[in-house]
Amino acid sequence: MKRYGLFLIMAVFVLGFSVTTAQAVTEINWWHAHGGRLGEKVNAIAENFNKLQNKYKVVATYKGNYADTMTAGIAAFRSKNPPHILQVFEVGTASMMSAKGAIKPVYEVMGESGLPFDPNVYLSTVTSYYTTREGKMLSMPFNSSTPILYYNVDAFKKAGLDPDKPPKTWEEVEDYSRKLVKVGYSGFSTAWISWIHMENFSAWHNIPIGTKENGFGGLDTEFIFNSPLHVKHIQQLADWQKEKIFVYGGRRNLGNAKFSSGEVAMYTESSAGYAGFKKTCEFEFRTSMLPYWPEASGAPQNTIIGGASLWVMAGHSLEAYTGVATFFTYLSSPAVQADWHQFTGYLPITTDAYYLTKGQGVYEKKPGMETALKQMTLNKPTSNSKGLRFGNFVQMRGVMYNELEAIFSGKKTAQQGLDKAVKEGNKLLRKFEKVNK
Repeated sequence: MKRYGLFLIMAVFVLGFSVTTAQAVTEINWWHAHGGRLGEKVNAIAENFNKLQNKYKVVATYKGNYADTMTAGIAAFRSKNPPHILQVFEVGTASMMSAKGAIKPVYEVMGESGLPFDPNVYLSTVTSYYTTREGKMLSMPFNSSTPILYYNVDAFKKAGLDPDKPPKTWEEVEDYSRKLVKVGYSGFSTAWISWIHMENFSAWHNIPIGTKENGFGGLDTEFIFNSPLHVKHIQQLADWQKEKIFVYGGRRNLGNAKFSSGEVAMYTESSAGYAGFKKTCEFEFRTSMLPYWPEASGAPQNTIIGGASLWVMAGHSLEAYTGVATFFTYLSSPAVQADWHQFTGYLPITTDAYYLTKGQGVYEKKPGMETALKQMTLNKPTSNSKGLRFGNFVQMRGVMYNELEAIFSGKKTAQQGLDKAVKEGNKLLRKFEKVNK
């Protein structure tokens, strides 16, 4: 416990300085993609930072969804009026890295500030997504999540299933679902099917989704998610629909109501969905790690993150960057991260925040909140499970959705659909490579 205590004291000390009233306050603009209760929490973080010191003022501004926020940030840079901090979802990482002259890497910002900065205090499974191959941090992790399995305890009991023994393999999911269907439920559904059942499926089974270390090794990467195991899994989902073992819930997380209403008894969704389900589900639910196919020799490995990180935009003064570094020091402190984690269900980005939460007894009261952390840190990340770094990946997810929906509607086999998605995806990669060479 001493470690996170020292870190917090150090952060407060750094932030506790004061200035004379004559000195101007440096404004730090932070554009983000959190609306609703999350947006209120983001505003509270900024306001609390502003109260701790009087040299910098962080102004948090909601700019729409992830795509809208990223687009707004890029447009602002081109017009030479960018925010200091821009929240960008994880699939935008390659695009931000390739936006020449648009960003100032976090490791440079922190290094030039003179403030204490140790990248080793961050969870490696989180930071690996946002670092160079040499381990230098490009952006500051903020809201990171990973997919987990949610299941309805009441439904399990009604079907004669033991709630203390959730399914570990996809064969068990099928077996459990058949019993659940007999008592009036559908088996399972999913949110974010591309992220969970393609991207995380690959990492969890320690198989690549693309060449060149999933894009980390160079722009000349190619998609290879039409492997036998990928095809088997997607075809199985399509076939399971006939018996209501699997129900497609739509794009993004539009299917969440299928779980919260009690229609389906199991659901794969982001760990960040925990707070929402706590609010909407009128039944007891628990969480477990994602199922896996046991014939995959590398499974289960570890899952990868979703969510977003904070990028520092270029073109600002040294004083402003010192303010950004001061804010990032505060944002990474155990108390702030533990509070964010416990409020939202997002992962704590540092080990100290995790230990603080654990020491407070939170996981004893809400064991479901620890599942994501255990899953993310189950094994040391491999080249197949440290993340993805593909250009034009926002568009690629649209291609995946189109082909997956064609498969689920019976218009294509899984092999045909995934072959088409790989072909179209590789065209997008070549366009990105051509522009950014």
